[in-house]
Amino acid sequence: MVEKLFKAYDVRATYPNPLNEEMAWKIGHATAQYLKRSRAVVPKEQQVKNESTLVVGRDMRPSSPSLAKSLCDGIRSVGFNVIDVGMIDTSFMYFAINELECVGGIQTTASHNPIQYNGFKISGPKAKPIGAATGLDDIKRIAALLRVGETGLKGEYVETDLWEPYKKHVLQFLQLKRKIRVAIDASNGMAGKMVPKVFGDVPNLEIIPILFEITGSFTHEPNPLVEANLQMLKDKIHETHPDFGACFDGDADRCMFVDEKGQSIGCDLITALLARDFLQLPQNKGASIVYDLRSSHVVSDEITAAGGVPRRERVGHSFMKKTLAETQAVFGGELSGHFYFRDNFYADSGAIAFARMLSVISTQEKPLSALITPLKRYSQSGEINFQVEDKDGKIRELADVYKKSQVDYLDGITIDLGDWWFNVRKSNTEPLLRLNLEAKTPQMLQEKLQEVQKILGEPLHGH
Repeated sequence: MVEKLFKAYDVRATYPNPLNEEMAWKIGHATAQYLKRSRAVVPKEQQVKNESTLVVGRDMRPSSPSLAKSLCDGIRSVGFNVIDVGMIDTSFMYFAINELECVGGIQTTASHNPIQYNGFKISGPKAKPIGAATGLDDIKRIAALLRVGETGLKGEYVETDLWEPYKKHVLQFLQLKRKIRVAIDASNGMAGKMVPKVFGDVPNLEIIPILFEITGSFTHEPNPLVEANLQMLKDKIHETHPDFGACFDGDADRCMFVDEKGQSIGCDLITALLARDFLQLPQNKGASIVYDLRSSHVVSDEITAAGGVPRRERVGHSFMKKTLAETQAVFGGELSGHFYFRDNFYADSGAIAFARMLSVISTQEKPLSALITPLKRYSQSGEINFQVEDKDGKIRELADVYKKSQVDYLDGITIDLGDWWFNVRKSNTEPLLRLNLEAKTPQMLQEKLQEVQKILGEPLHGH
């Protein structure tokens, strides 16, 4: 059963089958066991003060309170202590682990999945992500062997409210130069609590709220990457004419932006916009900026133009965070809407991304659409999926066809031919290849898409 729950970066499944309170206990126990064992090999600079304490938080799903309680019982059965920070957005967890100097933390959430799902996002010391390659497989192995029962050990349990320090932490990223009106769709998720708590009394900020009610169900799927889920926000923008709009996902660690005309903005263009903003600060002169390799070439253009060092990285938060930390990059952005910040423990934060966007817009006379237009210099295909059984064979075929061009294998295959380029990545879970292609002109985009599709086959629609 345990096998079904563990994914590449987190634990996620439907409740109550296969994910239930018994499984939550096992995962809590296994995580504490794993962190206890790995303490012995932690280098000095990574040691933390509270090396036998885990932070636990949860999102607003109806199943979260009971799962989080069983999780805490499992952790305490190893003799570890628990600090319960209550119902929070996921980025709050990364703050709490660092603020309390704990050995790690577990957020009970299924992010943007439908309401019947739940799961756990597990972090280690300094809020470093624990994924399949960095401990999650070990936790899975320990959990698979466990039976729920008394161990004779019982760590302490305390509840604590960190909203004041969290608010202070996020608001250090906000400098409003003029009055801003913004429409926010909280997707009936954690932004419905986080936005009022953190931004509710900011002077010169007027918030037009959409779906701030935490009802235990979702009016629309809490995934802002799907265009249809932005419709309520766009309608509200046409009706109320704010400076811009923002839509958060279920656990509010991701944020998508819509301009004052109701047009959605690709997260790579937001990365380009915010990169310039960070690099103009004297203390960030020449800093690195990390971006995922599906992003438009405009991102590296803008970083270079602003005197920064562009760093392409594989898709996925564990790769992004690792490269941010290693290069001490000031900022990073992914196409999925995760934005990462050096001064946020190299972790991602929907709240901080929102704060920076407010700050940038408030310094400009021009509307957001006018800031984004010059960043749309290339034509992008968006992600297109192809059903392919022999994924590796197809990637070899692409390499052969385009062997005279610049080829790299950082994540799948990227082929760069100067005026146009594309990346093809394998899906981890399905027989799919995912194509992103970009060209200098719309005509060239269509022409090159047809050329590459001759090799990849018929695209899947609506996937």
